[in-house]
Amino acid sequence: MPGPGPHMMYALGSGQALMSVSNGRFGPHHCVTYAVNAFFGPDLGSFSEWLTSTLGLGHSFGSAVETWVHHPFYFVLILGFPLSVLYSWGSKILLRKGFLDSISGVPLTRSQCLMLVSAGSLSHFFLDHLFEENGQSSMYKWILSTGWWESRAPVYPDAVVVIGFLCICLIGSFIYINRVKALKSLRKQSHQSMRLTVIIASLYCLWCASQIYLVSPRRPPVGEEADLGVLVFLGIYFFLPHCLCIMSMNSKDTAEQLPL
Repeated sequence: MPGPGPHMMYALGSGQALMSVSNGRFGPHHCVTYAVNAFFGPDLGSFSEWLTSTLGLGHSFGSAVETWVHHPFYFVLILGFPLSVLYSWGSKILLRKGFLDSISGVPLTRSQCLMLVSAGSLSHFFLDHLFEENGQSSMYKWILSTGWWESRAPVYPDAVVVIGFLCICLIGSFIYINRVKALKSLRKQSHQSMRLTVIIASLYCLWCASQIYLVSPRRPPVGEEADLGVLVFLGIYFFLPHCLCIMSMNSKDTAEQLPL
């Protein structure tokens, strides 16, 4: 299982990249909140279990806390709101005392903190699911189960047509959306491109799931590739937390209050 270093370096590295490309709208307060939750957030459950077992008191309680808190979604449902209140208050204190710059000059709100808590929890399990339990975690095994490992995977003509069509639509539509034209709207093009990717990814997953779970006997949807598991995993544990980080950014007007 990854320790404190990988969790915090992954989150801080991502946060610094967002801080750079956002021109300060994703600031140091965002980075710290995101990184702390990516490391210590869900591990509060593991820490509680270790503490109670070490002290010899309330071990059953510590185990129960670990079961419920060390989870990508239960952690947010149980501790998301109280932690967002705590982090928002801490952001105000750090800014008022001059310990941590905000660039925009404003502290984090509770809603921003809640999004960062959620993003940190998902990013935590992005590493945990890949590198814990000697590669035998339930998520990792499910990802691999969507591939074909029994023998050489047959490649069916209809699979080639469907996958080829979806990939051509993705690239072709992206080029069309971002074509050269007189009037440009970066925000509109970005939103259209994102919707396009989500639609194609959903159709891709639908095709894979139908071949794995609905067709009898099961057929390999894309040769031996575990595309369904990979796409679902990346969507939940990689793209979603980064989308939450982007949504937590300060508004453009706020970010322009101070010169950079």
